[in-house]
Amino acid sequence: MNTKERMRLDVKWATRQRLHYIEVMAWYTGVVTRSDVARAFGLSDPAATKDLKLYNDLAPGNLVYNHSVFGFVPGREFGAVFADLNPAAVLPVIAANLAVASGPYGAELIYGLPTADLPLPARLPSRHTLAQITRAIHGGRKLRVAYRSLSDRDSQNQRMLEPHSLVNTGLRWHIRAYNEETCDFRDFVLSRIVEAECLDTPAESNRQYDDDWVESVRLKLAPHRGLDAQKRASLLLDYGASSDIIEVNVRRALLGYVLQRLNVDTTPDHALNPNACQLMLLNRDEIEPFAAWAFR
Repeated sequence: MNTKERMRLDVKWATRQRLHYIEVMAWYTGVVTRSDVARAFGLSDPAATKDLKLYNDLAPGNLVYNHSVFGFVPGREFGAVFADLNPAAVLPVIAANLAVASGPYGAELIYGLPTADLPLPARLPSRHTLAQITRAIHGGRKLRVAYRSLSDRDSQNQRMLEPHSLVNTGLRWHIRAYNEETCDFRDFVLSRIVEAECLDTPAESNRQYDDDWVESVRLKLAPHRGLDAQKRASLLLDYGASSDIIEVNVRRALLGYVLQRLNVDTTPDHALNPNACQLMLLNRDEIEPFAAWAFR
């Protein structure tokens, strides 16, 4: 048994979860403060201070106090002790807003419900690259990246971005960011970011200036007209519709991904196979300007 494993086993479970949070927060946002720990676990400030001191005692040198941010930042030789910092483990925790990432029961199903995921390719960057990205988002700073685009007209490798949000489409992760070269907000797939550097320069744009992120539209869908009446009724029940129309309020920036994820027939005459595309789009004219790439 190595030293890190002994550390984990020697600490009580509840305390270990708080140390896990401290580690994830420090690495992926670039700073962890007493108020962060207190807020995440409903602790008093003295109790949160005690946890931070315990972490520094058990993992000396991992965190360094930075007076300018009133918190601890990762040390130069930072190494995970209590948390799995791989992106595949951390991103679901962030998405679910969980401070406690796992349970003390080993392989036992703590809810008694077996689960399974589709065996899809991970499509994720390295943890070092992801940390630079998330630190830029958290700190509102500029991000220099080396990006591999699939577009011939947009194939420049080096870019200066100002990211404001992480997005999980169900098939991949990307960031929503202002692109200084094109002077607009775009989506950048995480797995195509091969290098990233979070700069000290504050970002000049944020999500409030991203109209397609701020503004939403109502997506109007219906069971495909090529299905029989029974199947159409089942689909309306499946989607919890209270009428013959399935309405979904969506950020304009996410419209194309929702259409793609739901495999919606977006053709003008709804000519696609109804067994493959069980839903059809009713308000194409309203939606298409914001997600032209998703239309057929």
